[in-house]
Amino acid sequence: MPVLEVRNLSIDIPTGDGELHAVRDVSFSVEAEEMFGIVGESGSGKSVLSQSIMGLLPNTARRGSILFEGRDLVTLPERQMRRLRGDRIAMISQDPLSALHPYFSVGQQICEAILAHRSLTRAEALKEAVDVLGLVGIREPEARVHDYPHQFSGGMRQRVMIAMAVALKPALLIADEPTTALDVTIQAQIIEMIDEMRRELGTAVIMVTHDLALLSSIADNAMVMYAGNRMETGTGAAVLGHPDHPYTQGLLASSPAHDTATGRLSSIPGQPPSLLESPAGCVFAPRCAAVMDRCRAERPPLRHGRGSDYLCWVEGGLSGTQETPAAKSVRPAGLAAAPEPEPVIDVADLRLTYHSGSFFGKAKTTEVLKGVNLTLRRGETLGIVGESGCGKSSLARIIAGLHAPSGGRVSILGRDMAEFGPDDWRSLRQNVQMVFQDPFGSLNPRRRVGAIIGDPFRIHGVCAGEERKARVRDLMDLVGLNPEHYNRFPSEFSGGQRQRIGIARALALQPKIVIFDEPVSALDVSIQAQILNLIQDLQIERDLSYLFISHDLSVVRHVSDRLMVMNAGEVVEEGTTAEIYERPRHPYTRQLLEAAMVGARAPASMQEASA
Repeated sequence: MPVLEVRNLSIDIPTGDGELHAVRDVSFSVEAEEMFGIVGESGSGKSVLSQSIMGLLPNTARRGSILFEGRDLVTLPERQMRRLRGDRIAMISQDPLSALHPYFSVGQQICEAILAHRSLTRAEALKEAVDVLGLVGIREPEARVHDYPHQFSGGMRQRVMIAMAVALKPALLIADEPTTALDVTIQAQIIEMIDEMRRELGTAVIMVTHDLALLSSIADNAMVMYAGNRMETGTGAAVLGHPDHPYTQGLLASSPAHDTATGRLSSIPGQPPSLLESPAGCVFAPRCAAVMDRCRAERPPLRHGRGSDYLCWVEGGLSGTQETPAAKSVRPAGLAAAPEPEPVIDVADLRLTYHSGSFFGKAKTTEVLKGVNLTLRRGETLGIVGESGCGKSSLARIIAGLHAPSGGRVSILGRDMAEFGPDDWRSLRQNVQMVFQDPFGSLNPRRRVGAIIGDPFRIHGVCAGEERKARVRDLMDLVGLNPEHYNRFPSEFSGGQRQRIGIARALALQPKIVIFDEPVSALDVSIQAQILNLIQDLQIERDLSYLFISHDLSVVRHVSDRLMVMNAGEVVEEGTTAEIYERPRHPYTRQLLEAAMVGARAPASMQEASA
């Protein structure tokens, strides 16, 4: 009997705009020890489906059944659901900052989960918390167990969430984008850890992700969702290796891992439909390259393909993938390398040191940046890579004027930041914008997105009234958001959609320098391709300069002219992107590149199991 069996599940969510049809007639099953992957664009219903299995959507209308170990979770009383949640069924949430309580240490929060289901003393629970933190790659877990969420980087907060989920060794683990914020080396470790747990304990794993390259190497079976519908399901090798549905083919073609050139990426044209509507025909018809009149009028049948079942009127699938229209601009390799434009950012011997202490403990000094030198020239993209906690985000925040350095010099557009007055800082805010790693933490949850995106116009007195609304709606359309959602709150958007809100806000004032701190880590591959194409087009049209921080080496390779590799607060290697990828000199750089290649392959145990 399957550990989990979902039968004809539909989920409707009431909103101020009407009833949202988030999941529509979805069925699948997951066996013990199975790795089941769910993919699809932002807003496709992946996270809603996961949260519904956990019983975390109490005010929704659910039809169908969710059978877990023989019990229907749709009709299960909340008291019994609480006993299962965290013990038999655990979840790694997509957004670690909002899932972790800011007032309690990470050790207290892991202990709380353990003590709620186990008869242990607090000391025993704390020891287990230390062990599991070490298991997920947190250095010095005995000390870090007493730290608070804000003292961890985005990637390390994600590791804390993973530790909390696996601490009780559940029968079903739902991993909602578990490796989104992780660098390649830790990503490989986490996947190996989850794989080992499912083999040793028989744990079934549902992996919700937009990383198709990762999922194709680890999933036993996979399901592709679009606008709440199950579009294709089958073995991981079939669905993600040779898919039959046009939508799945379009997703695979959009991945930068399939295109190492610096031209435009392929992407699926258009945007996902509104979930408020119930179209008579195929939901993918408006964006499909093979659309027929019948597709718009009638629901497609379920067909059996090459190892998968798919909903489509086209029998046998499409022979090729969908391509993006001819590029209006293509950024040639090494564009910014000739002939030495002037620097817009010049950083010399930059240092950052944190001092922490306690009335009852010993003072601690942490060197975050150790003499970093950096130059960014006009019209250039400088990629910065390195493991989580190496100082990438701290460096970006200092350059953006959000943190004061402990030493060194930062010059922006020829002016030393140490000499800035009030007018200079106002000009800096206009010319230097930042897209943050954590989209939800950077958005005010009490304000509507129209006001959030329009804030730069208001603060700098650019425009007001109807003109401001029109500009905001244009920006929303530009980054792939539905302008009709102008009056929604951030909590009503998916993780990828919230990231797009942050990008729209950063582009509002047409800055000269944009600092991207993991700008596409939360985006699905199709929207990721659109955003990467967009920022490259804007760079050419407006002569913008980018600092691009990412742990996704295929993305960095695609967008960057030069690359800077950081480790433990220092720059260990710098050069053109082609030089570093083809002839890495430093052992750490070679380690990162090797980990990225390993991440694209299944762990040895998975390969053996599938043989």
